[in-house]
Amino acid sequence: MLASMLPDELRLAMDALGYQTQSALAGAIGVDRSTVSLWLDGRIGVPRPVAKLVRMLLLHDANSGPHR
Repeated sequence: MLASMLPDELRLAMDALGYQTQSALAGAIGVDRSTVSLWLDGRIGVPRPVAKLVRMLLLHDANSGPHR
C-alpha cells in the first residue's frame, strides 16, 4: 500500500498539533513510538487510516479556535 502521508507532512502535523515528541503522537493515536519513528524516517508508509486521523485532528484543532 502506498503511503498516504509523507514524513514531512507528518512532522508538520505534529508541530501544528503541539506533539513535541514521537511518544506524544504515538500515545495520542494509539501506536508504539517506534512505529512513529519508522514513519518519520520514511522506512514504512503512514497507513491511510492514520493519515486520515491526523488530518481530522488538524481540522478539529483549526476549528476549535484559540486554546493555548
